[in-house]
Amino acid sequence: MTADTVTSLYPRLEPLLAQVTKPVQYTGGEVNSFSKDFAAAEVRWALMYPDAYEVGQPNQGLAILYEILNERDWMVAERTFSVWPDLAAKMREHGLPQFTLENHLPVQAFDLLGVSFSTELGYTNLLEALDLAGIALHSVDRAEDDPIVIAGGHAAFNPEPIADFIDAAVLGDGEEAALIVSELVRSWKASGRPGGRRGLLFTLASNGVAYVPAFYDVSYGPDHAIAAVTPNIEGVPARVAKHTLMELDEWPYPARPVVPLAETVHERYSVEIFRGCTRGCRFCQAGMITRPVRERNIETIGAMVAGGLAATGLEEVGLLSLSSADHSEIGPVAKQLADRYEGSFVSLSLPSTRVDAFNIDLANELSRNGRRSGLTFAPEGGSERLRKVINKMVTEDDLINTVAAAFSQGWRQVKLYFMCGLPTETDEDVLGIADMAARVIETGRKAAGTRDVRCTISIGGFVPKPHTPFQWVAQADPETIDRRLRLLKDKIRNDRRFGRAIGMRYHDGKPGVIEGLLSRGDRRVGAVIEEVWRGGGKLDGWSEHFSYDRWAAATESALVPHGIDLDWYTTRERGQSEVLPWDHLDAGLDRDWLWQDYQDAVLGAEVEDCRWSGCYDCGVCPQFGTEIQIGPTGRSLLPLTVVPHAV
Repeated sequence: MTADTVTSLYPRLEPLLAQVTKPVQYTGGEVNSFSKDFAAAEVRWALMYPDAYEVGQPNQGLAILYEILNERDWMVAERTFSVWPDLAAKMREHGLPQFTLENHLPVQAFDLLGVSFSTELGYTNLLEALDLAGIALHSVDRAEDDPIVIAGGHAAFNPEPIADFIDAAVLGDGEEAALIVSELVRSWKASGRPGGRRGLLFTLASNGVAYVPAFYDVSYGPDHAIAAVTPNIEGVPARVAKHTLMELDEWPYPARPVVPLAETVHERYSVEIFRGCTRGCRFCQAGMITRPVRERNIETIGAMVAGGLAATGLEEVGLLSLSSADHSEIGPVAKQLADRYEGSFVSLSLPSTRVDAFNIDLANELSRNGRRSGLTFAPEGGSERLRKVINKMVTEDDLINTVAAAFSQGWRQVKLYFMCGLPTETDEDVLGIADMAARVIETGRKAAGTRDVRCTISIGGFVPKPHTPFQWVAQADPETIDRRLRLLKDKIRNDRRFGRAIGMRYHDGKPGVIEGLLSRGDRRVGAVIEEVWRGGGKLDGWSEHFSYDRWAAATESALVPHGIDLDWYTTRERGQSEVLPWDHLDAGLDRDWLWQDYQDAVLGAEVEDCRWSGCYDCGVCPQFGTEIQIGPTGRSLLPLTVVPHAV
């Protein structure tokens, strides 16, 4: 099809909407959405978050790219999301392909399909969307005019399990990268599409803007581990580096985010007050791969909040980052925003807060308009020993002192996040969660002078992630996770003094095992993903759609011929010298540093926050010529200079 012949699918879609749940999520037409001339655009993006609208629409990365691309008059970007199984069945029955929301155009008609993965459990959703769109599942089978499928997001830092299904992956920050990709596509099309589809992919790879799996061969050793990943064509880099956006103040997005018509998981205007984290939590992939820390200054934050509220009419502002209370001027930011919006309907929130960066004055500023839903903290480990292992240097006394101050000031609820299955964890470490929760309730009752206080503990299974010090560790098996959670539940239930005031929410161990398979998998796992999808697997991030048995059966049939199994990818400890599937993808982190940090973890050794210490050991700043940016001016205060490694 040509751009001039592409027409809206809505006349064919509309009759189906009365027959499915939540039809409003497919209609488009939201406030601040773009509706541009498709035929007149030189480059056309379909941006996909591979999950349902209610989860994908609030995604910050999607919102940022959507605005940046559509601000260019020579580009159009439209959104598409996973459809629920009821509509998918109707679409197949009536021959209706995957469509975008803005103008209900077929995804297959676009130049690029950009897919943002926040979690590996979205991989089957990509296959479902490709099939609905009429795009070949395997990149090698795609037609010349099929969209270039580009993966991004945190779960694309190891794209090897989906290497057969994507054409390229962009690592790291997407703002500048998406524009570079767009310019290269624009130039390629204007030049008569030299080399065809493969020529464009070579241009993306040779420029270093994207990783193209087809240009790299993987060999395996007699132990079934990877022997090497090597380029199979001259002109592409042996290692592909992530993109790092410096000077966030020059990129104040999203400025006018789309206001959803359907209910979504978050309905607030969100401002990313800084990007990156250097706390050094050893389990946290997001903190490792987004280094260095880059703050937005207080003026930019204030301007974004004012503009975003005016453009959306929303009444909640989320000050986002991986640890928002660590912003060097979080106190003045919170106070001045609270002053500005006092007496209005606008509320402020810090969705991510560390106990040791939190204080009651900050909490009071954030709740000045009277909205006190509760405080949320993430100790992660149930004992001080285990918190040293994961470098979560928060003591129980830190938490108790904070809770006492909060309850004395009128708060009545605290939520605590933990993980189960962490390296070196014992039953006693997990049972310590109950002791901590009981102490929270006891402290809260004394401070508040009432028994009407609550503590909710939320527990997830630990999944080792690439590009972290724990990328080598053996994952706990689901039986161990489930047994420890039962012990914890029993201990809370049997606590006659405090048990009724403690709520417990948790996931069983099985979804985490599959996430572990996909997180640290190699290209051989692609066959598992495809078999699961062909067997009906999709929307695996939703408990009602997830089937562990389906995944386990697929690993049996797809992996056993290679001499490996599910445990080989999950509960097996890796050695230092083993080639990991993502070693050729450069997040800037020195591999020896990661290994040493893993060894330090076993010893319970602490690593300081390099935001304040000026440490260069992890390698990110020298490797990429970047630097930590903190302070009210947005200028670089630490480190003062960076000496790049010799190349």
